Amino acid sequence: MSSSTAESGSSEFLSRVQNFLAENKKAIIIGTAAAVLAAGGAAYYLSTTSRPGDADLHDLEKGEKKKEKKKSKGKKKKSVKDKDGPLLEERQPKPAEEPVSDEPRLTPSEIQALSTEERTKRAATLKASGNAAYAQRKFKEAAEFYTRAIEIAVKPEAVFYSNRAACYINISPPDHQKVVDDCNEALKLDSRYVKALNRRATALEALERYTEALRDYTAATILDNFRNETAAQSVERVLRIISTQEAAEILKTREPRLPSHTFISSYFAAFRPRPELVLPEPSTTGDNTLKLAVDALAARDYAHAMTLVNESLEQGISWDAGRAEALNLRGTFKFLLGDSAGAKEDLENSIKILPSFTQSWVKLASVHMEQADPVNAFKAFDSAIEHDPRDPDIYYHRGQVYFIMGQYAEAAENYTKSTNLDDNFVFSHIQLAVAQYKSESTSTSMVTFRKTLKKFPDRSEPQNYYGELLLDQQRFQDAVEKFDKAIELEEKSTGPKNVLPLVNKGLALYQWKQDVEAAMTLCDEALVIDPECEAAIATLAQLNLQIGNIPKAVEMFSQHADIARSEPELINALTYKYASQAQIEFVNEHPDMASQLSSMARAI
Repeated sequence: MSSSTAESGSSEFLSRVQNFLAENKKAIIIGTAAAVLAAGGAAYYLSTTSRPGDADLHDLEKGEKKKEKKKSKGKKKKSVKDKDGPLLEERQPKPAEEPVSDEPRLTPSEIQALSTEERTKRAATLKASGNAAYAQRKFKEAAEFYTRAIEIAVKPEAVFYSNRAACYINISPPDHQKVVDDCNEALKLDSRYVKALNRRATALEALERYTEALRDYTAATILDNFRNETAAQSVERVLRIISTQEAAEILKTREPRLPSHTFISSYFAAFRPRPELVLPEPSTTGDNTLKLAVDALAARDYAHAMTLVNESLEQGISWDAGRAEALNLRGTFKFLLGDSAGAKEDLENSIKILPSFTQSWVKLASVHMEQADPVNAFKAFDSAIEHDPRDPDIYYHRGQVYFIMGQYAEAAENYTKSTNLDDNFVFSHIQLAVAQYKSESTSTSMVTFRKTLKKFPDRSEPQNYYGELLLDQQRFQDAVEKFDKAIELEEKSTGPKNVLPLVNKGLALYQWKQDVEAAMTLCDEALVIDPECEAAIATLAQLNLQIGNIPKAVEMFSQHADIARSEPELINALTYKYASQAQIEFVNEHPDMASQLSSMARAI
């Protein structure tokens, strides 16, 4: 299940931070590349790589990847005779418009005997013949003409190799290694040859050399001034492949670990307090160890609580309610560790011992959602209601499931039911306001939040989440005031602090005043309090991208990957990490691009 069900909104903030890169893709890619070598010089190369007189071929004919769509309307379509070749839409074979050379192939000595002018002329004729054969889909013949053009030219042109690579892509079966080899030669002659980069990337992807393919797709996207949507989509596709594969490998060997203190605190805060555990008389060692575990949980000493509850079950617990409680708690920690199967087993055993234990039913619903099984999640809620229809936690958490499914009216109905049963649980009020806001009932949401602020004047959470809604409306000053109030209330509270208001304030200052330094300082403060706060780490990574500190951004994305609780979160962090690394590689290859890229970044 998404941690939204457990965190009462904190994970929605994290999701918002993680979506920041996708929503600002062009700006971040430009800014990332521009800042790696900001001392670089020369002008940005905005034009395409086609040269006057090059009858270059389409990027992706049959056998290559997706076709590129022309966005400009009202412009005349290009044809085979255009100097930079036909557009991708023109996929049907065309009749040859250039004469096909029927000259015999010359030997090396015969070539050497020709004048420079004659060699250049014959190479151009052979290239034109290759273009004509390609247009007729005679790819092997076209490749032969390009080979002869390469042999006879005094200095072969990059387009000869790139066009021959296009032939190797289209023959059946494609010869991807030859494509790579020819594009290598083309790029030695012109390192900014976008078509050669795209062709090599396509071949490398087919050869499952994904990191190299990402390098080329990234370079092509930037060099083509972000006009080629196909290349941009290819970047995303290959990033997903790389990140998914690495995530699977990491998860095979990584030791389970608890998420951040902020995450765990938010999870347990989403449940109303349980009655104090009363031990039987006489009590066993296992009974007493369970009591110590519950006390450690109350003190927010989560690692100790997890160890103690495991020990209590190993030692043996003497009464049914105690065993059900211990299995519930151990199952909870397994869920937090990402062990959904183990959590499900413990929670089901808890219910077998004590069927009326509604919290175990609710947490079992959470596990079902984690496993993408909403049908059984709702069945678990129904079972909980059968045993205790007046337990407000059931409706709050069922509302959370509806919320993450985007069914905001149903979510609001359940939050209201929870509040009617217990008006003193702050998160039901907060989530009701958020659900109303998501349902585009902004005025109603604001009224609900103001009532919540009045009802819970000493709680930081209403201030923080109200601030988030104000931030979403770009009411920056009002949002910052709410975050400041939340921070003030957290400082007055006893026990571990909730650092999300600090991170939220940083994000607000960045969006409002582009004050990156202040935003980063606030995130750093949050990490001093909670060194593994996912939201702070993710935000810092994005901010470092914005100021061009790409090595630091990569470091932060790596740190985020290290603490990622779920596979989707791990994939997300790795995706950003590899995107940043690919951009570093691009600017290392093209240091003279930094100045113009920086100008582009400032203009966005």
